[in-house]
Amino acid sequence: MQSNLKREVQQRHVSTEHTAFEITGTNRPGLLSEISAVLSDIGCHVTAAVAWTHHERAAMVIYLEDGFNGGPIIDPMRKAQVKDHLDTVMEAHHRVGDESRVVVRIVEAKGAPVGWAHTERRLHELMYAEGDYESCFDCDCFSGDRCDALWRGRCERIHVAIEACNGYSMVNVKCRDRPKLLFDTVCALKELQFVVFHAVAGAKGSTAEQEYFIRKKNGCTLETEVQRERLRHCLVAAISRRASRGLKLEIRTQNKMGLLSDVTRVVRENGLSITRAEMSTQGDIAVGSFYVTDVNGGETDPNAVEAVVRELGGAVVSAVKAVGMMSMRMGGSTSASVEQQDKAKSSIGRMFWSKLERLSTSIRSL
Repeated sequence: MQSNLKREVQQRHVSTEHTAFEITGTNRPGLLSEISAVLSDIGCHVTAAVAWTHHERAAMVIYLEDGFNGGPIIDPMRKAQVKDHLDTVMEAHHRVGDESRVVVRIVEAKGAPVGWAHTERRLHELMYAEGDYESCFDCDCFSGDRCDALWRGRCERIHVAIEACNGYSMVNVKCRDRPKLLFDTVCALKELQFVVFHAVAGAKGSTAEQEYFIRKKNGCTLETEVQRERLRHCLVAAISRRASRGLKLEIRTQNKMGLLSDVTRVVRENGLSITRAEMSTQGDIAVGSFYVTDVNGGETDPNAVEAVVRELGGAVVSAVKAVGMMSMRMGGSTSASVEQQDKAKSSIGRMFWSKLERLSTSIRSL
């Protein structure tokens, strides 16, 4: 059930008959709940939403219709009204010296379909613009030595090494394997205007390794330690933005006005905080995944989780720890059986190793 639900969320394209709102700013517990509640109060129907949080920053792309099946928001005054309400929410806990930003973007009905890959690419851009990478000082930068704990699957840190090699900058990234790891890494390189000339990627057990030979678009390599350090931080940020923190609630239920507001309100009222969210609708059905922690980013209280599952009733398909074994099924019944996390059908090891391995011959010949 979990795998099918995950594919539904990722494969379903967002309708082009909507208005897209991009929101970035300082994160806080209950932020998505406040935003979705305001949208529901002013008669906006959320048809899809993706939200990421990282290092006290939040970025989200929310697709709206003007009322249930009401189509995109066309009236400029109506768009201004929605934007004003979102501005008020973002500025409610504004910090001195900090900035929040609300950008309204219309996706034309005649434009190309907007899919999850496009949305996630845009979230990387928004997070980068917010400077979330500036707090990424936790990467292990190695030069020749290997992290035995990493290869034994016991190291959660992201290892990045950068060195000069035959007119290129060679970037080596080692971390835990997971779905979309290659996508996230390449997004960071593209954001910094790098061109990848050669690449090889693979996985051994739960550990992934990527190696890139890159130059800037102007042909330059990374000459200073400051440049290399910035790239390290950006790569760590891009990989850790999608980190699965906390407990994952998977939801499949009847589509209705205010659904996102109802789900996020129940989560907030039970003392939990959403760290990442994906929701999509198609016709009468809505599916979504919500990663939750306590308000301090720690372990979720089992009683709070049971309360959420109970209040949401049949909407909850499953609740599974992002890293761990516990699972809950339909209405809160718990199971002590060990259930491994998805084996990442789209992981680097399965999708890219066979295709990219042959590039290593050309890399070694440089």
